[in-house]
Amino acid sequence: MDNRSREVEDLTSQTLDPNFWNDPKRAEGIQRKIGINKRWLDDYAVLAREVDDLEGLYEFQKEGLATEEEVDSQYKKTEEILADAEFRSTLNQKEDEMNAVLTINAGAGGTEACDWSSMLLRMYRMWAEKSGFKVVDIFEQDGDAAGIKSASIEIRGNYAYGWLKGENGVHRLVRVSPFNSQGKRMTSFASVFVHPMIDDTIDIQISPAD
Repeated sequence: MDNRSREVEDLTSQTLDPNFWNDPKRAEGIQRKIGINKRWLDDYAVLAREVDDLEGLYEFQKEGLATEEEVDSQYKKTEEILADAEFRSTLNQKEDEMNAVLTINAGAGGTEACDWSSMLLRMYRMWAEKSGFKVVDIFEQDGDAAGIKSASIEIRGNYAYGWLKGENGVHRLVRVSPFNSQGKRMTSFASVFVHPMIDDTIDIQISPAD
């Protein structure tokens, strides 16, 4: 937290430069970094207060001034905040904090796979909006009878890539297909690719060919 606090001071001092906005991309990257660090500092302050409240309630409970239910309730609240902070602390790669591009492609399964792909797209949209991210459409190709063959969206917000990178891979659905007149159980596949939106804060070095 001390390092983040110093970094906020450092970056904030750069925003005072009269030429700060001469390079808009760099300026936006710095402001975004300030915002991420401030979020961590604010969250840490909230967690510290909740821990203090829990310790205080526990002492009151021992003296008969608070109930066990009140202590349990405060403990669960503090535990949830701590678990969220601990998970986000694992997103420690430089690209984790960036926006993400998510692409879905229907695989084997025909119309069933296209329908499964559209279900996945809807799920990711709903999750992103519920989590406070902004969703921007890039492209969408409809299936021949239903669903989508392929689609790509940009998900904007702090740590969007970090939250979504675990979704990379092939997703499988097994169900009684509504598109099968014989009511047979079918297996369909869709591939999901997630990429970070690299900006100027990432250094990309290409080694010369031998």
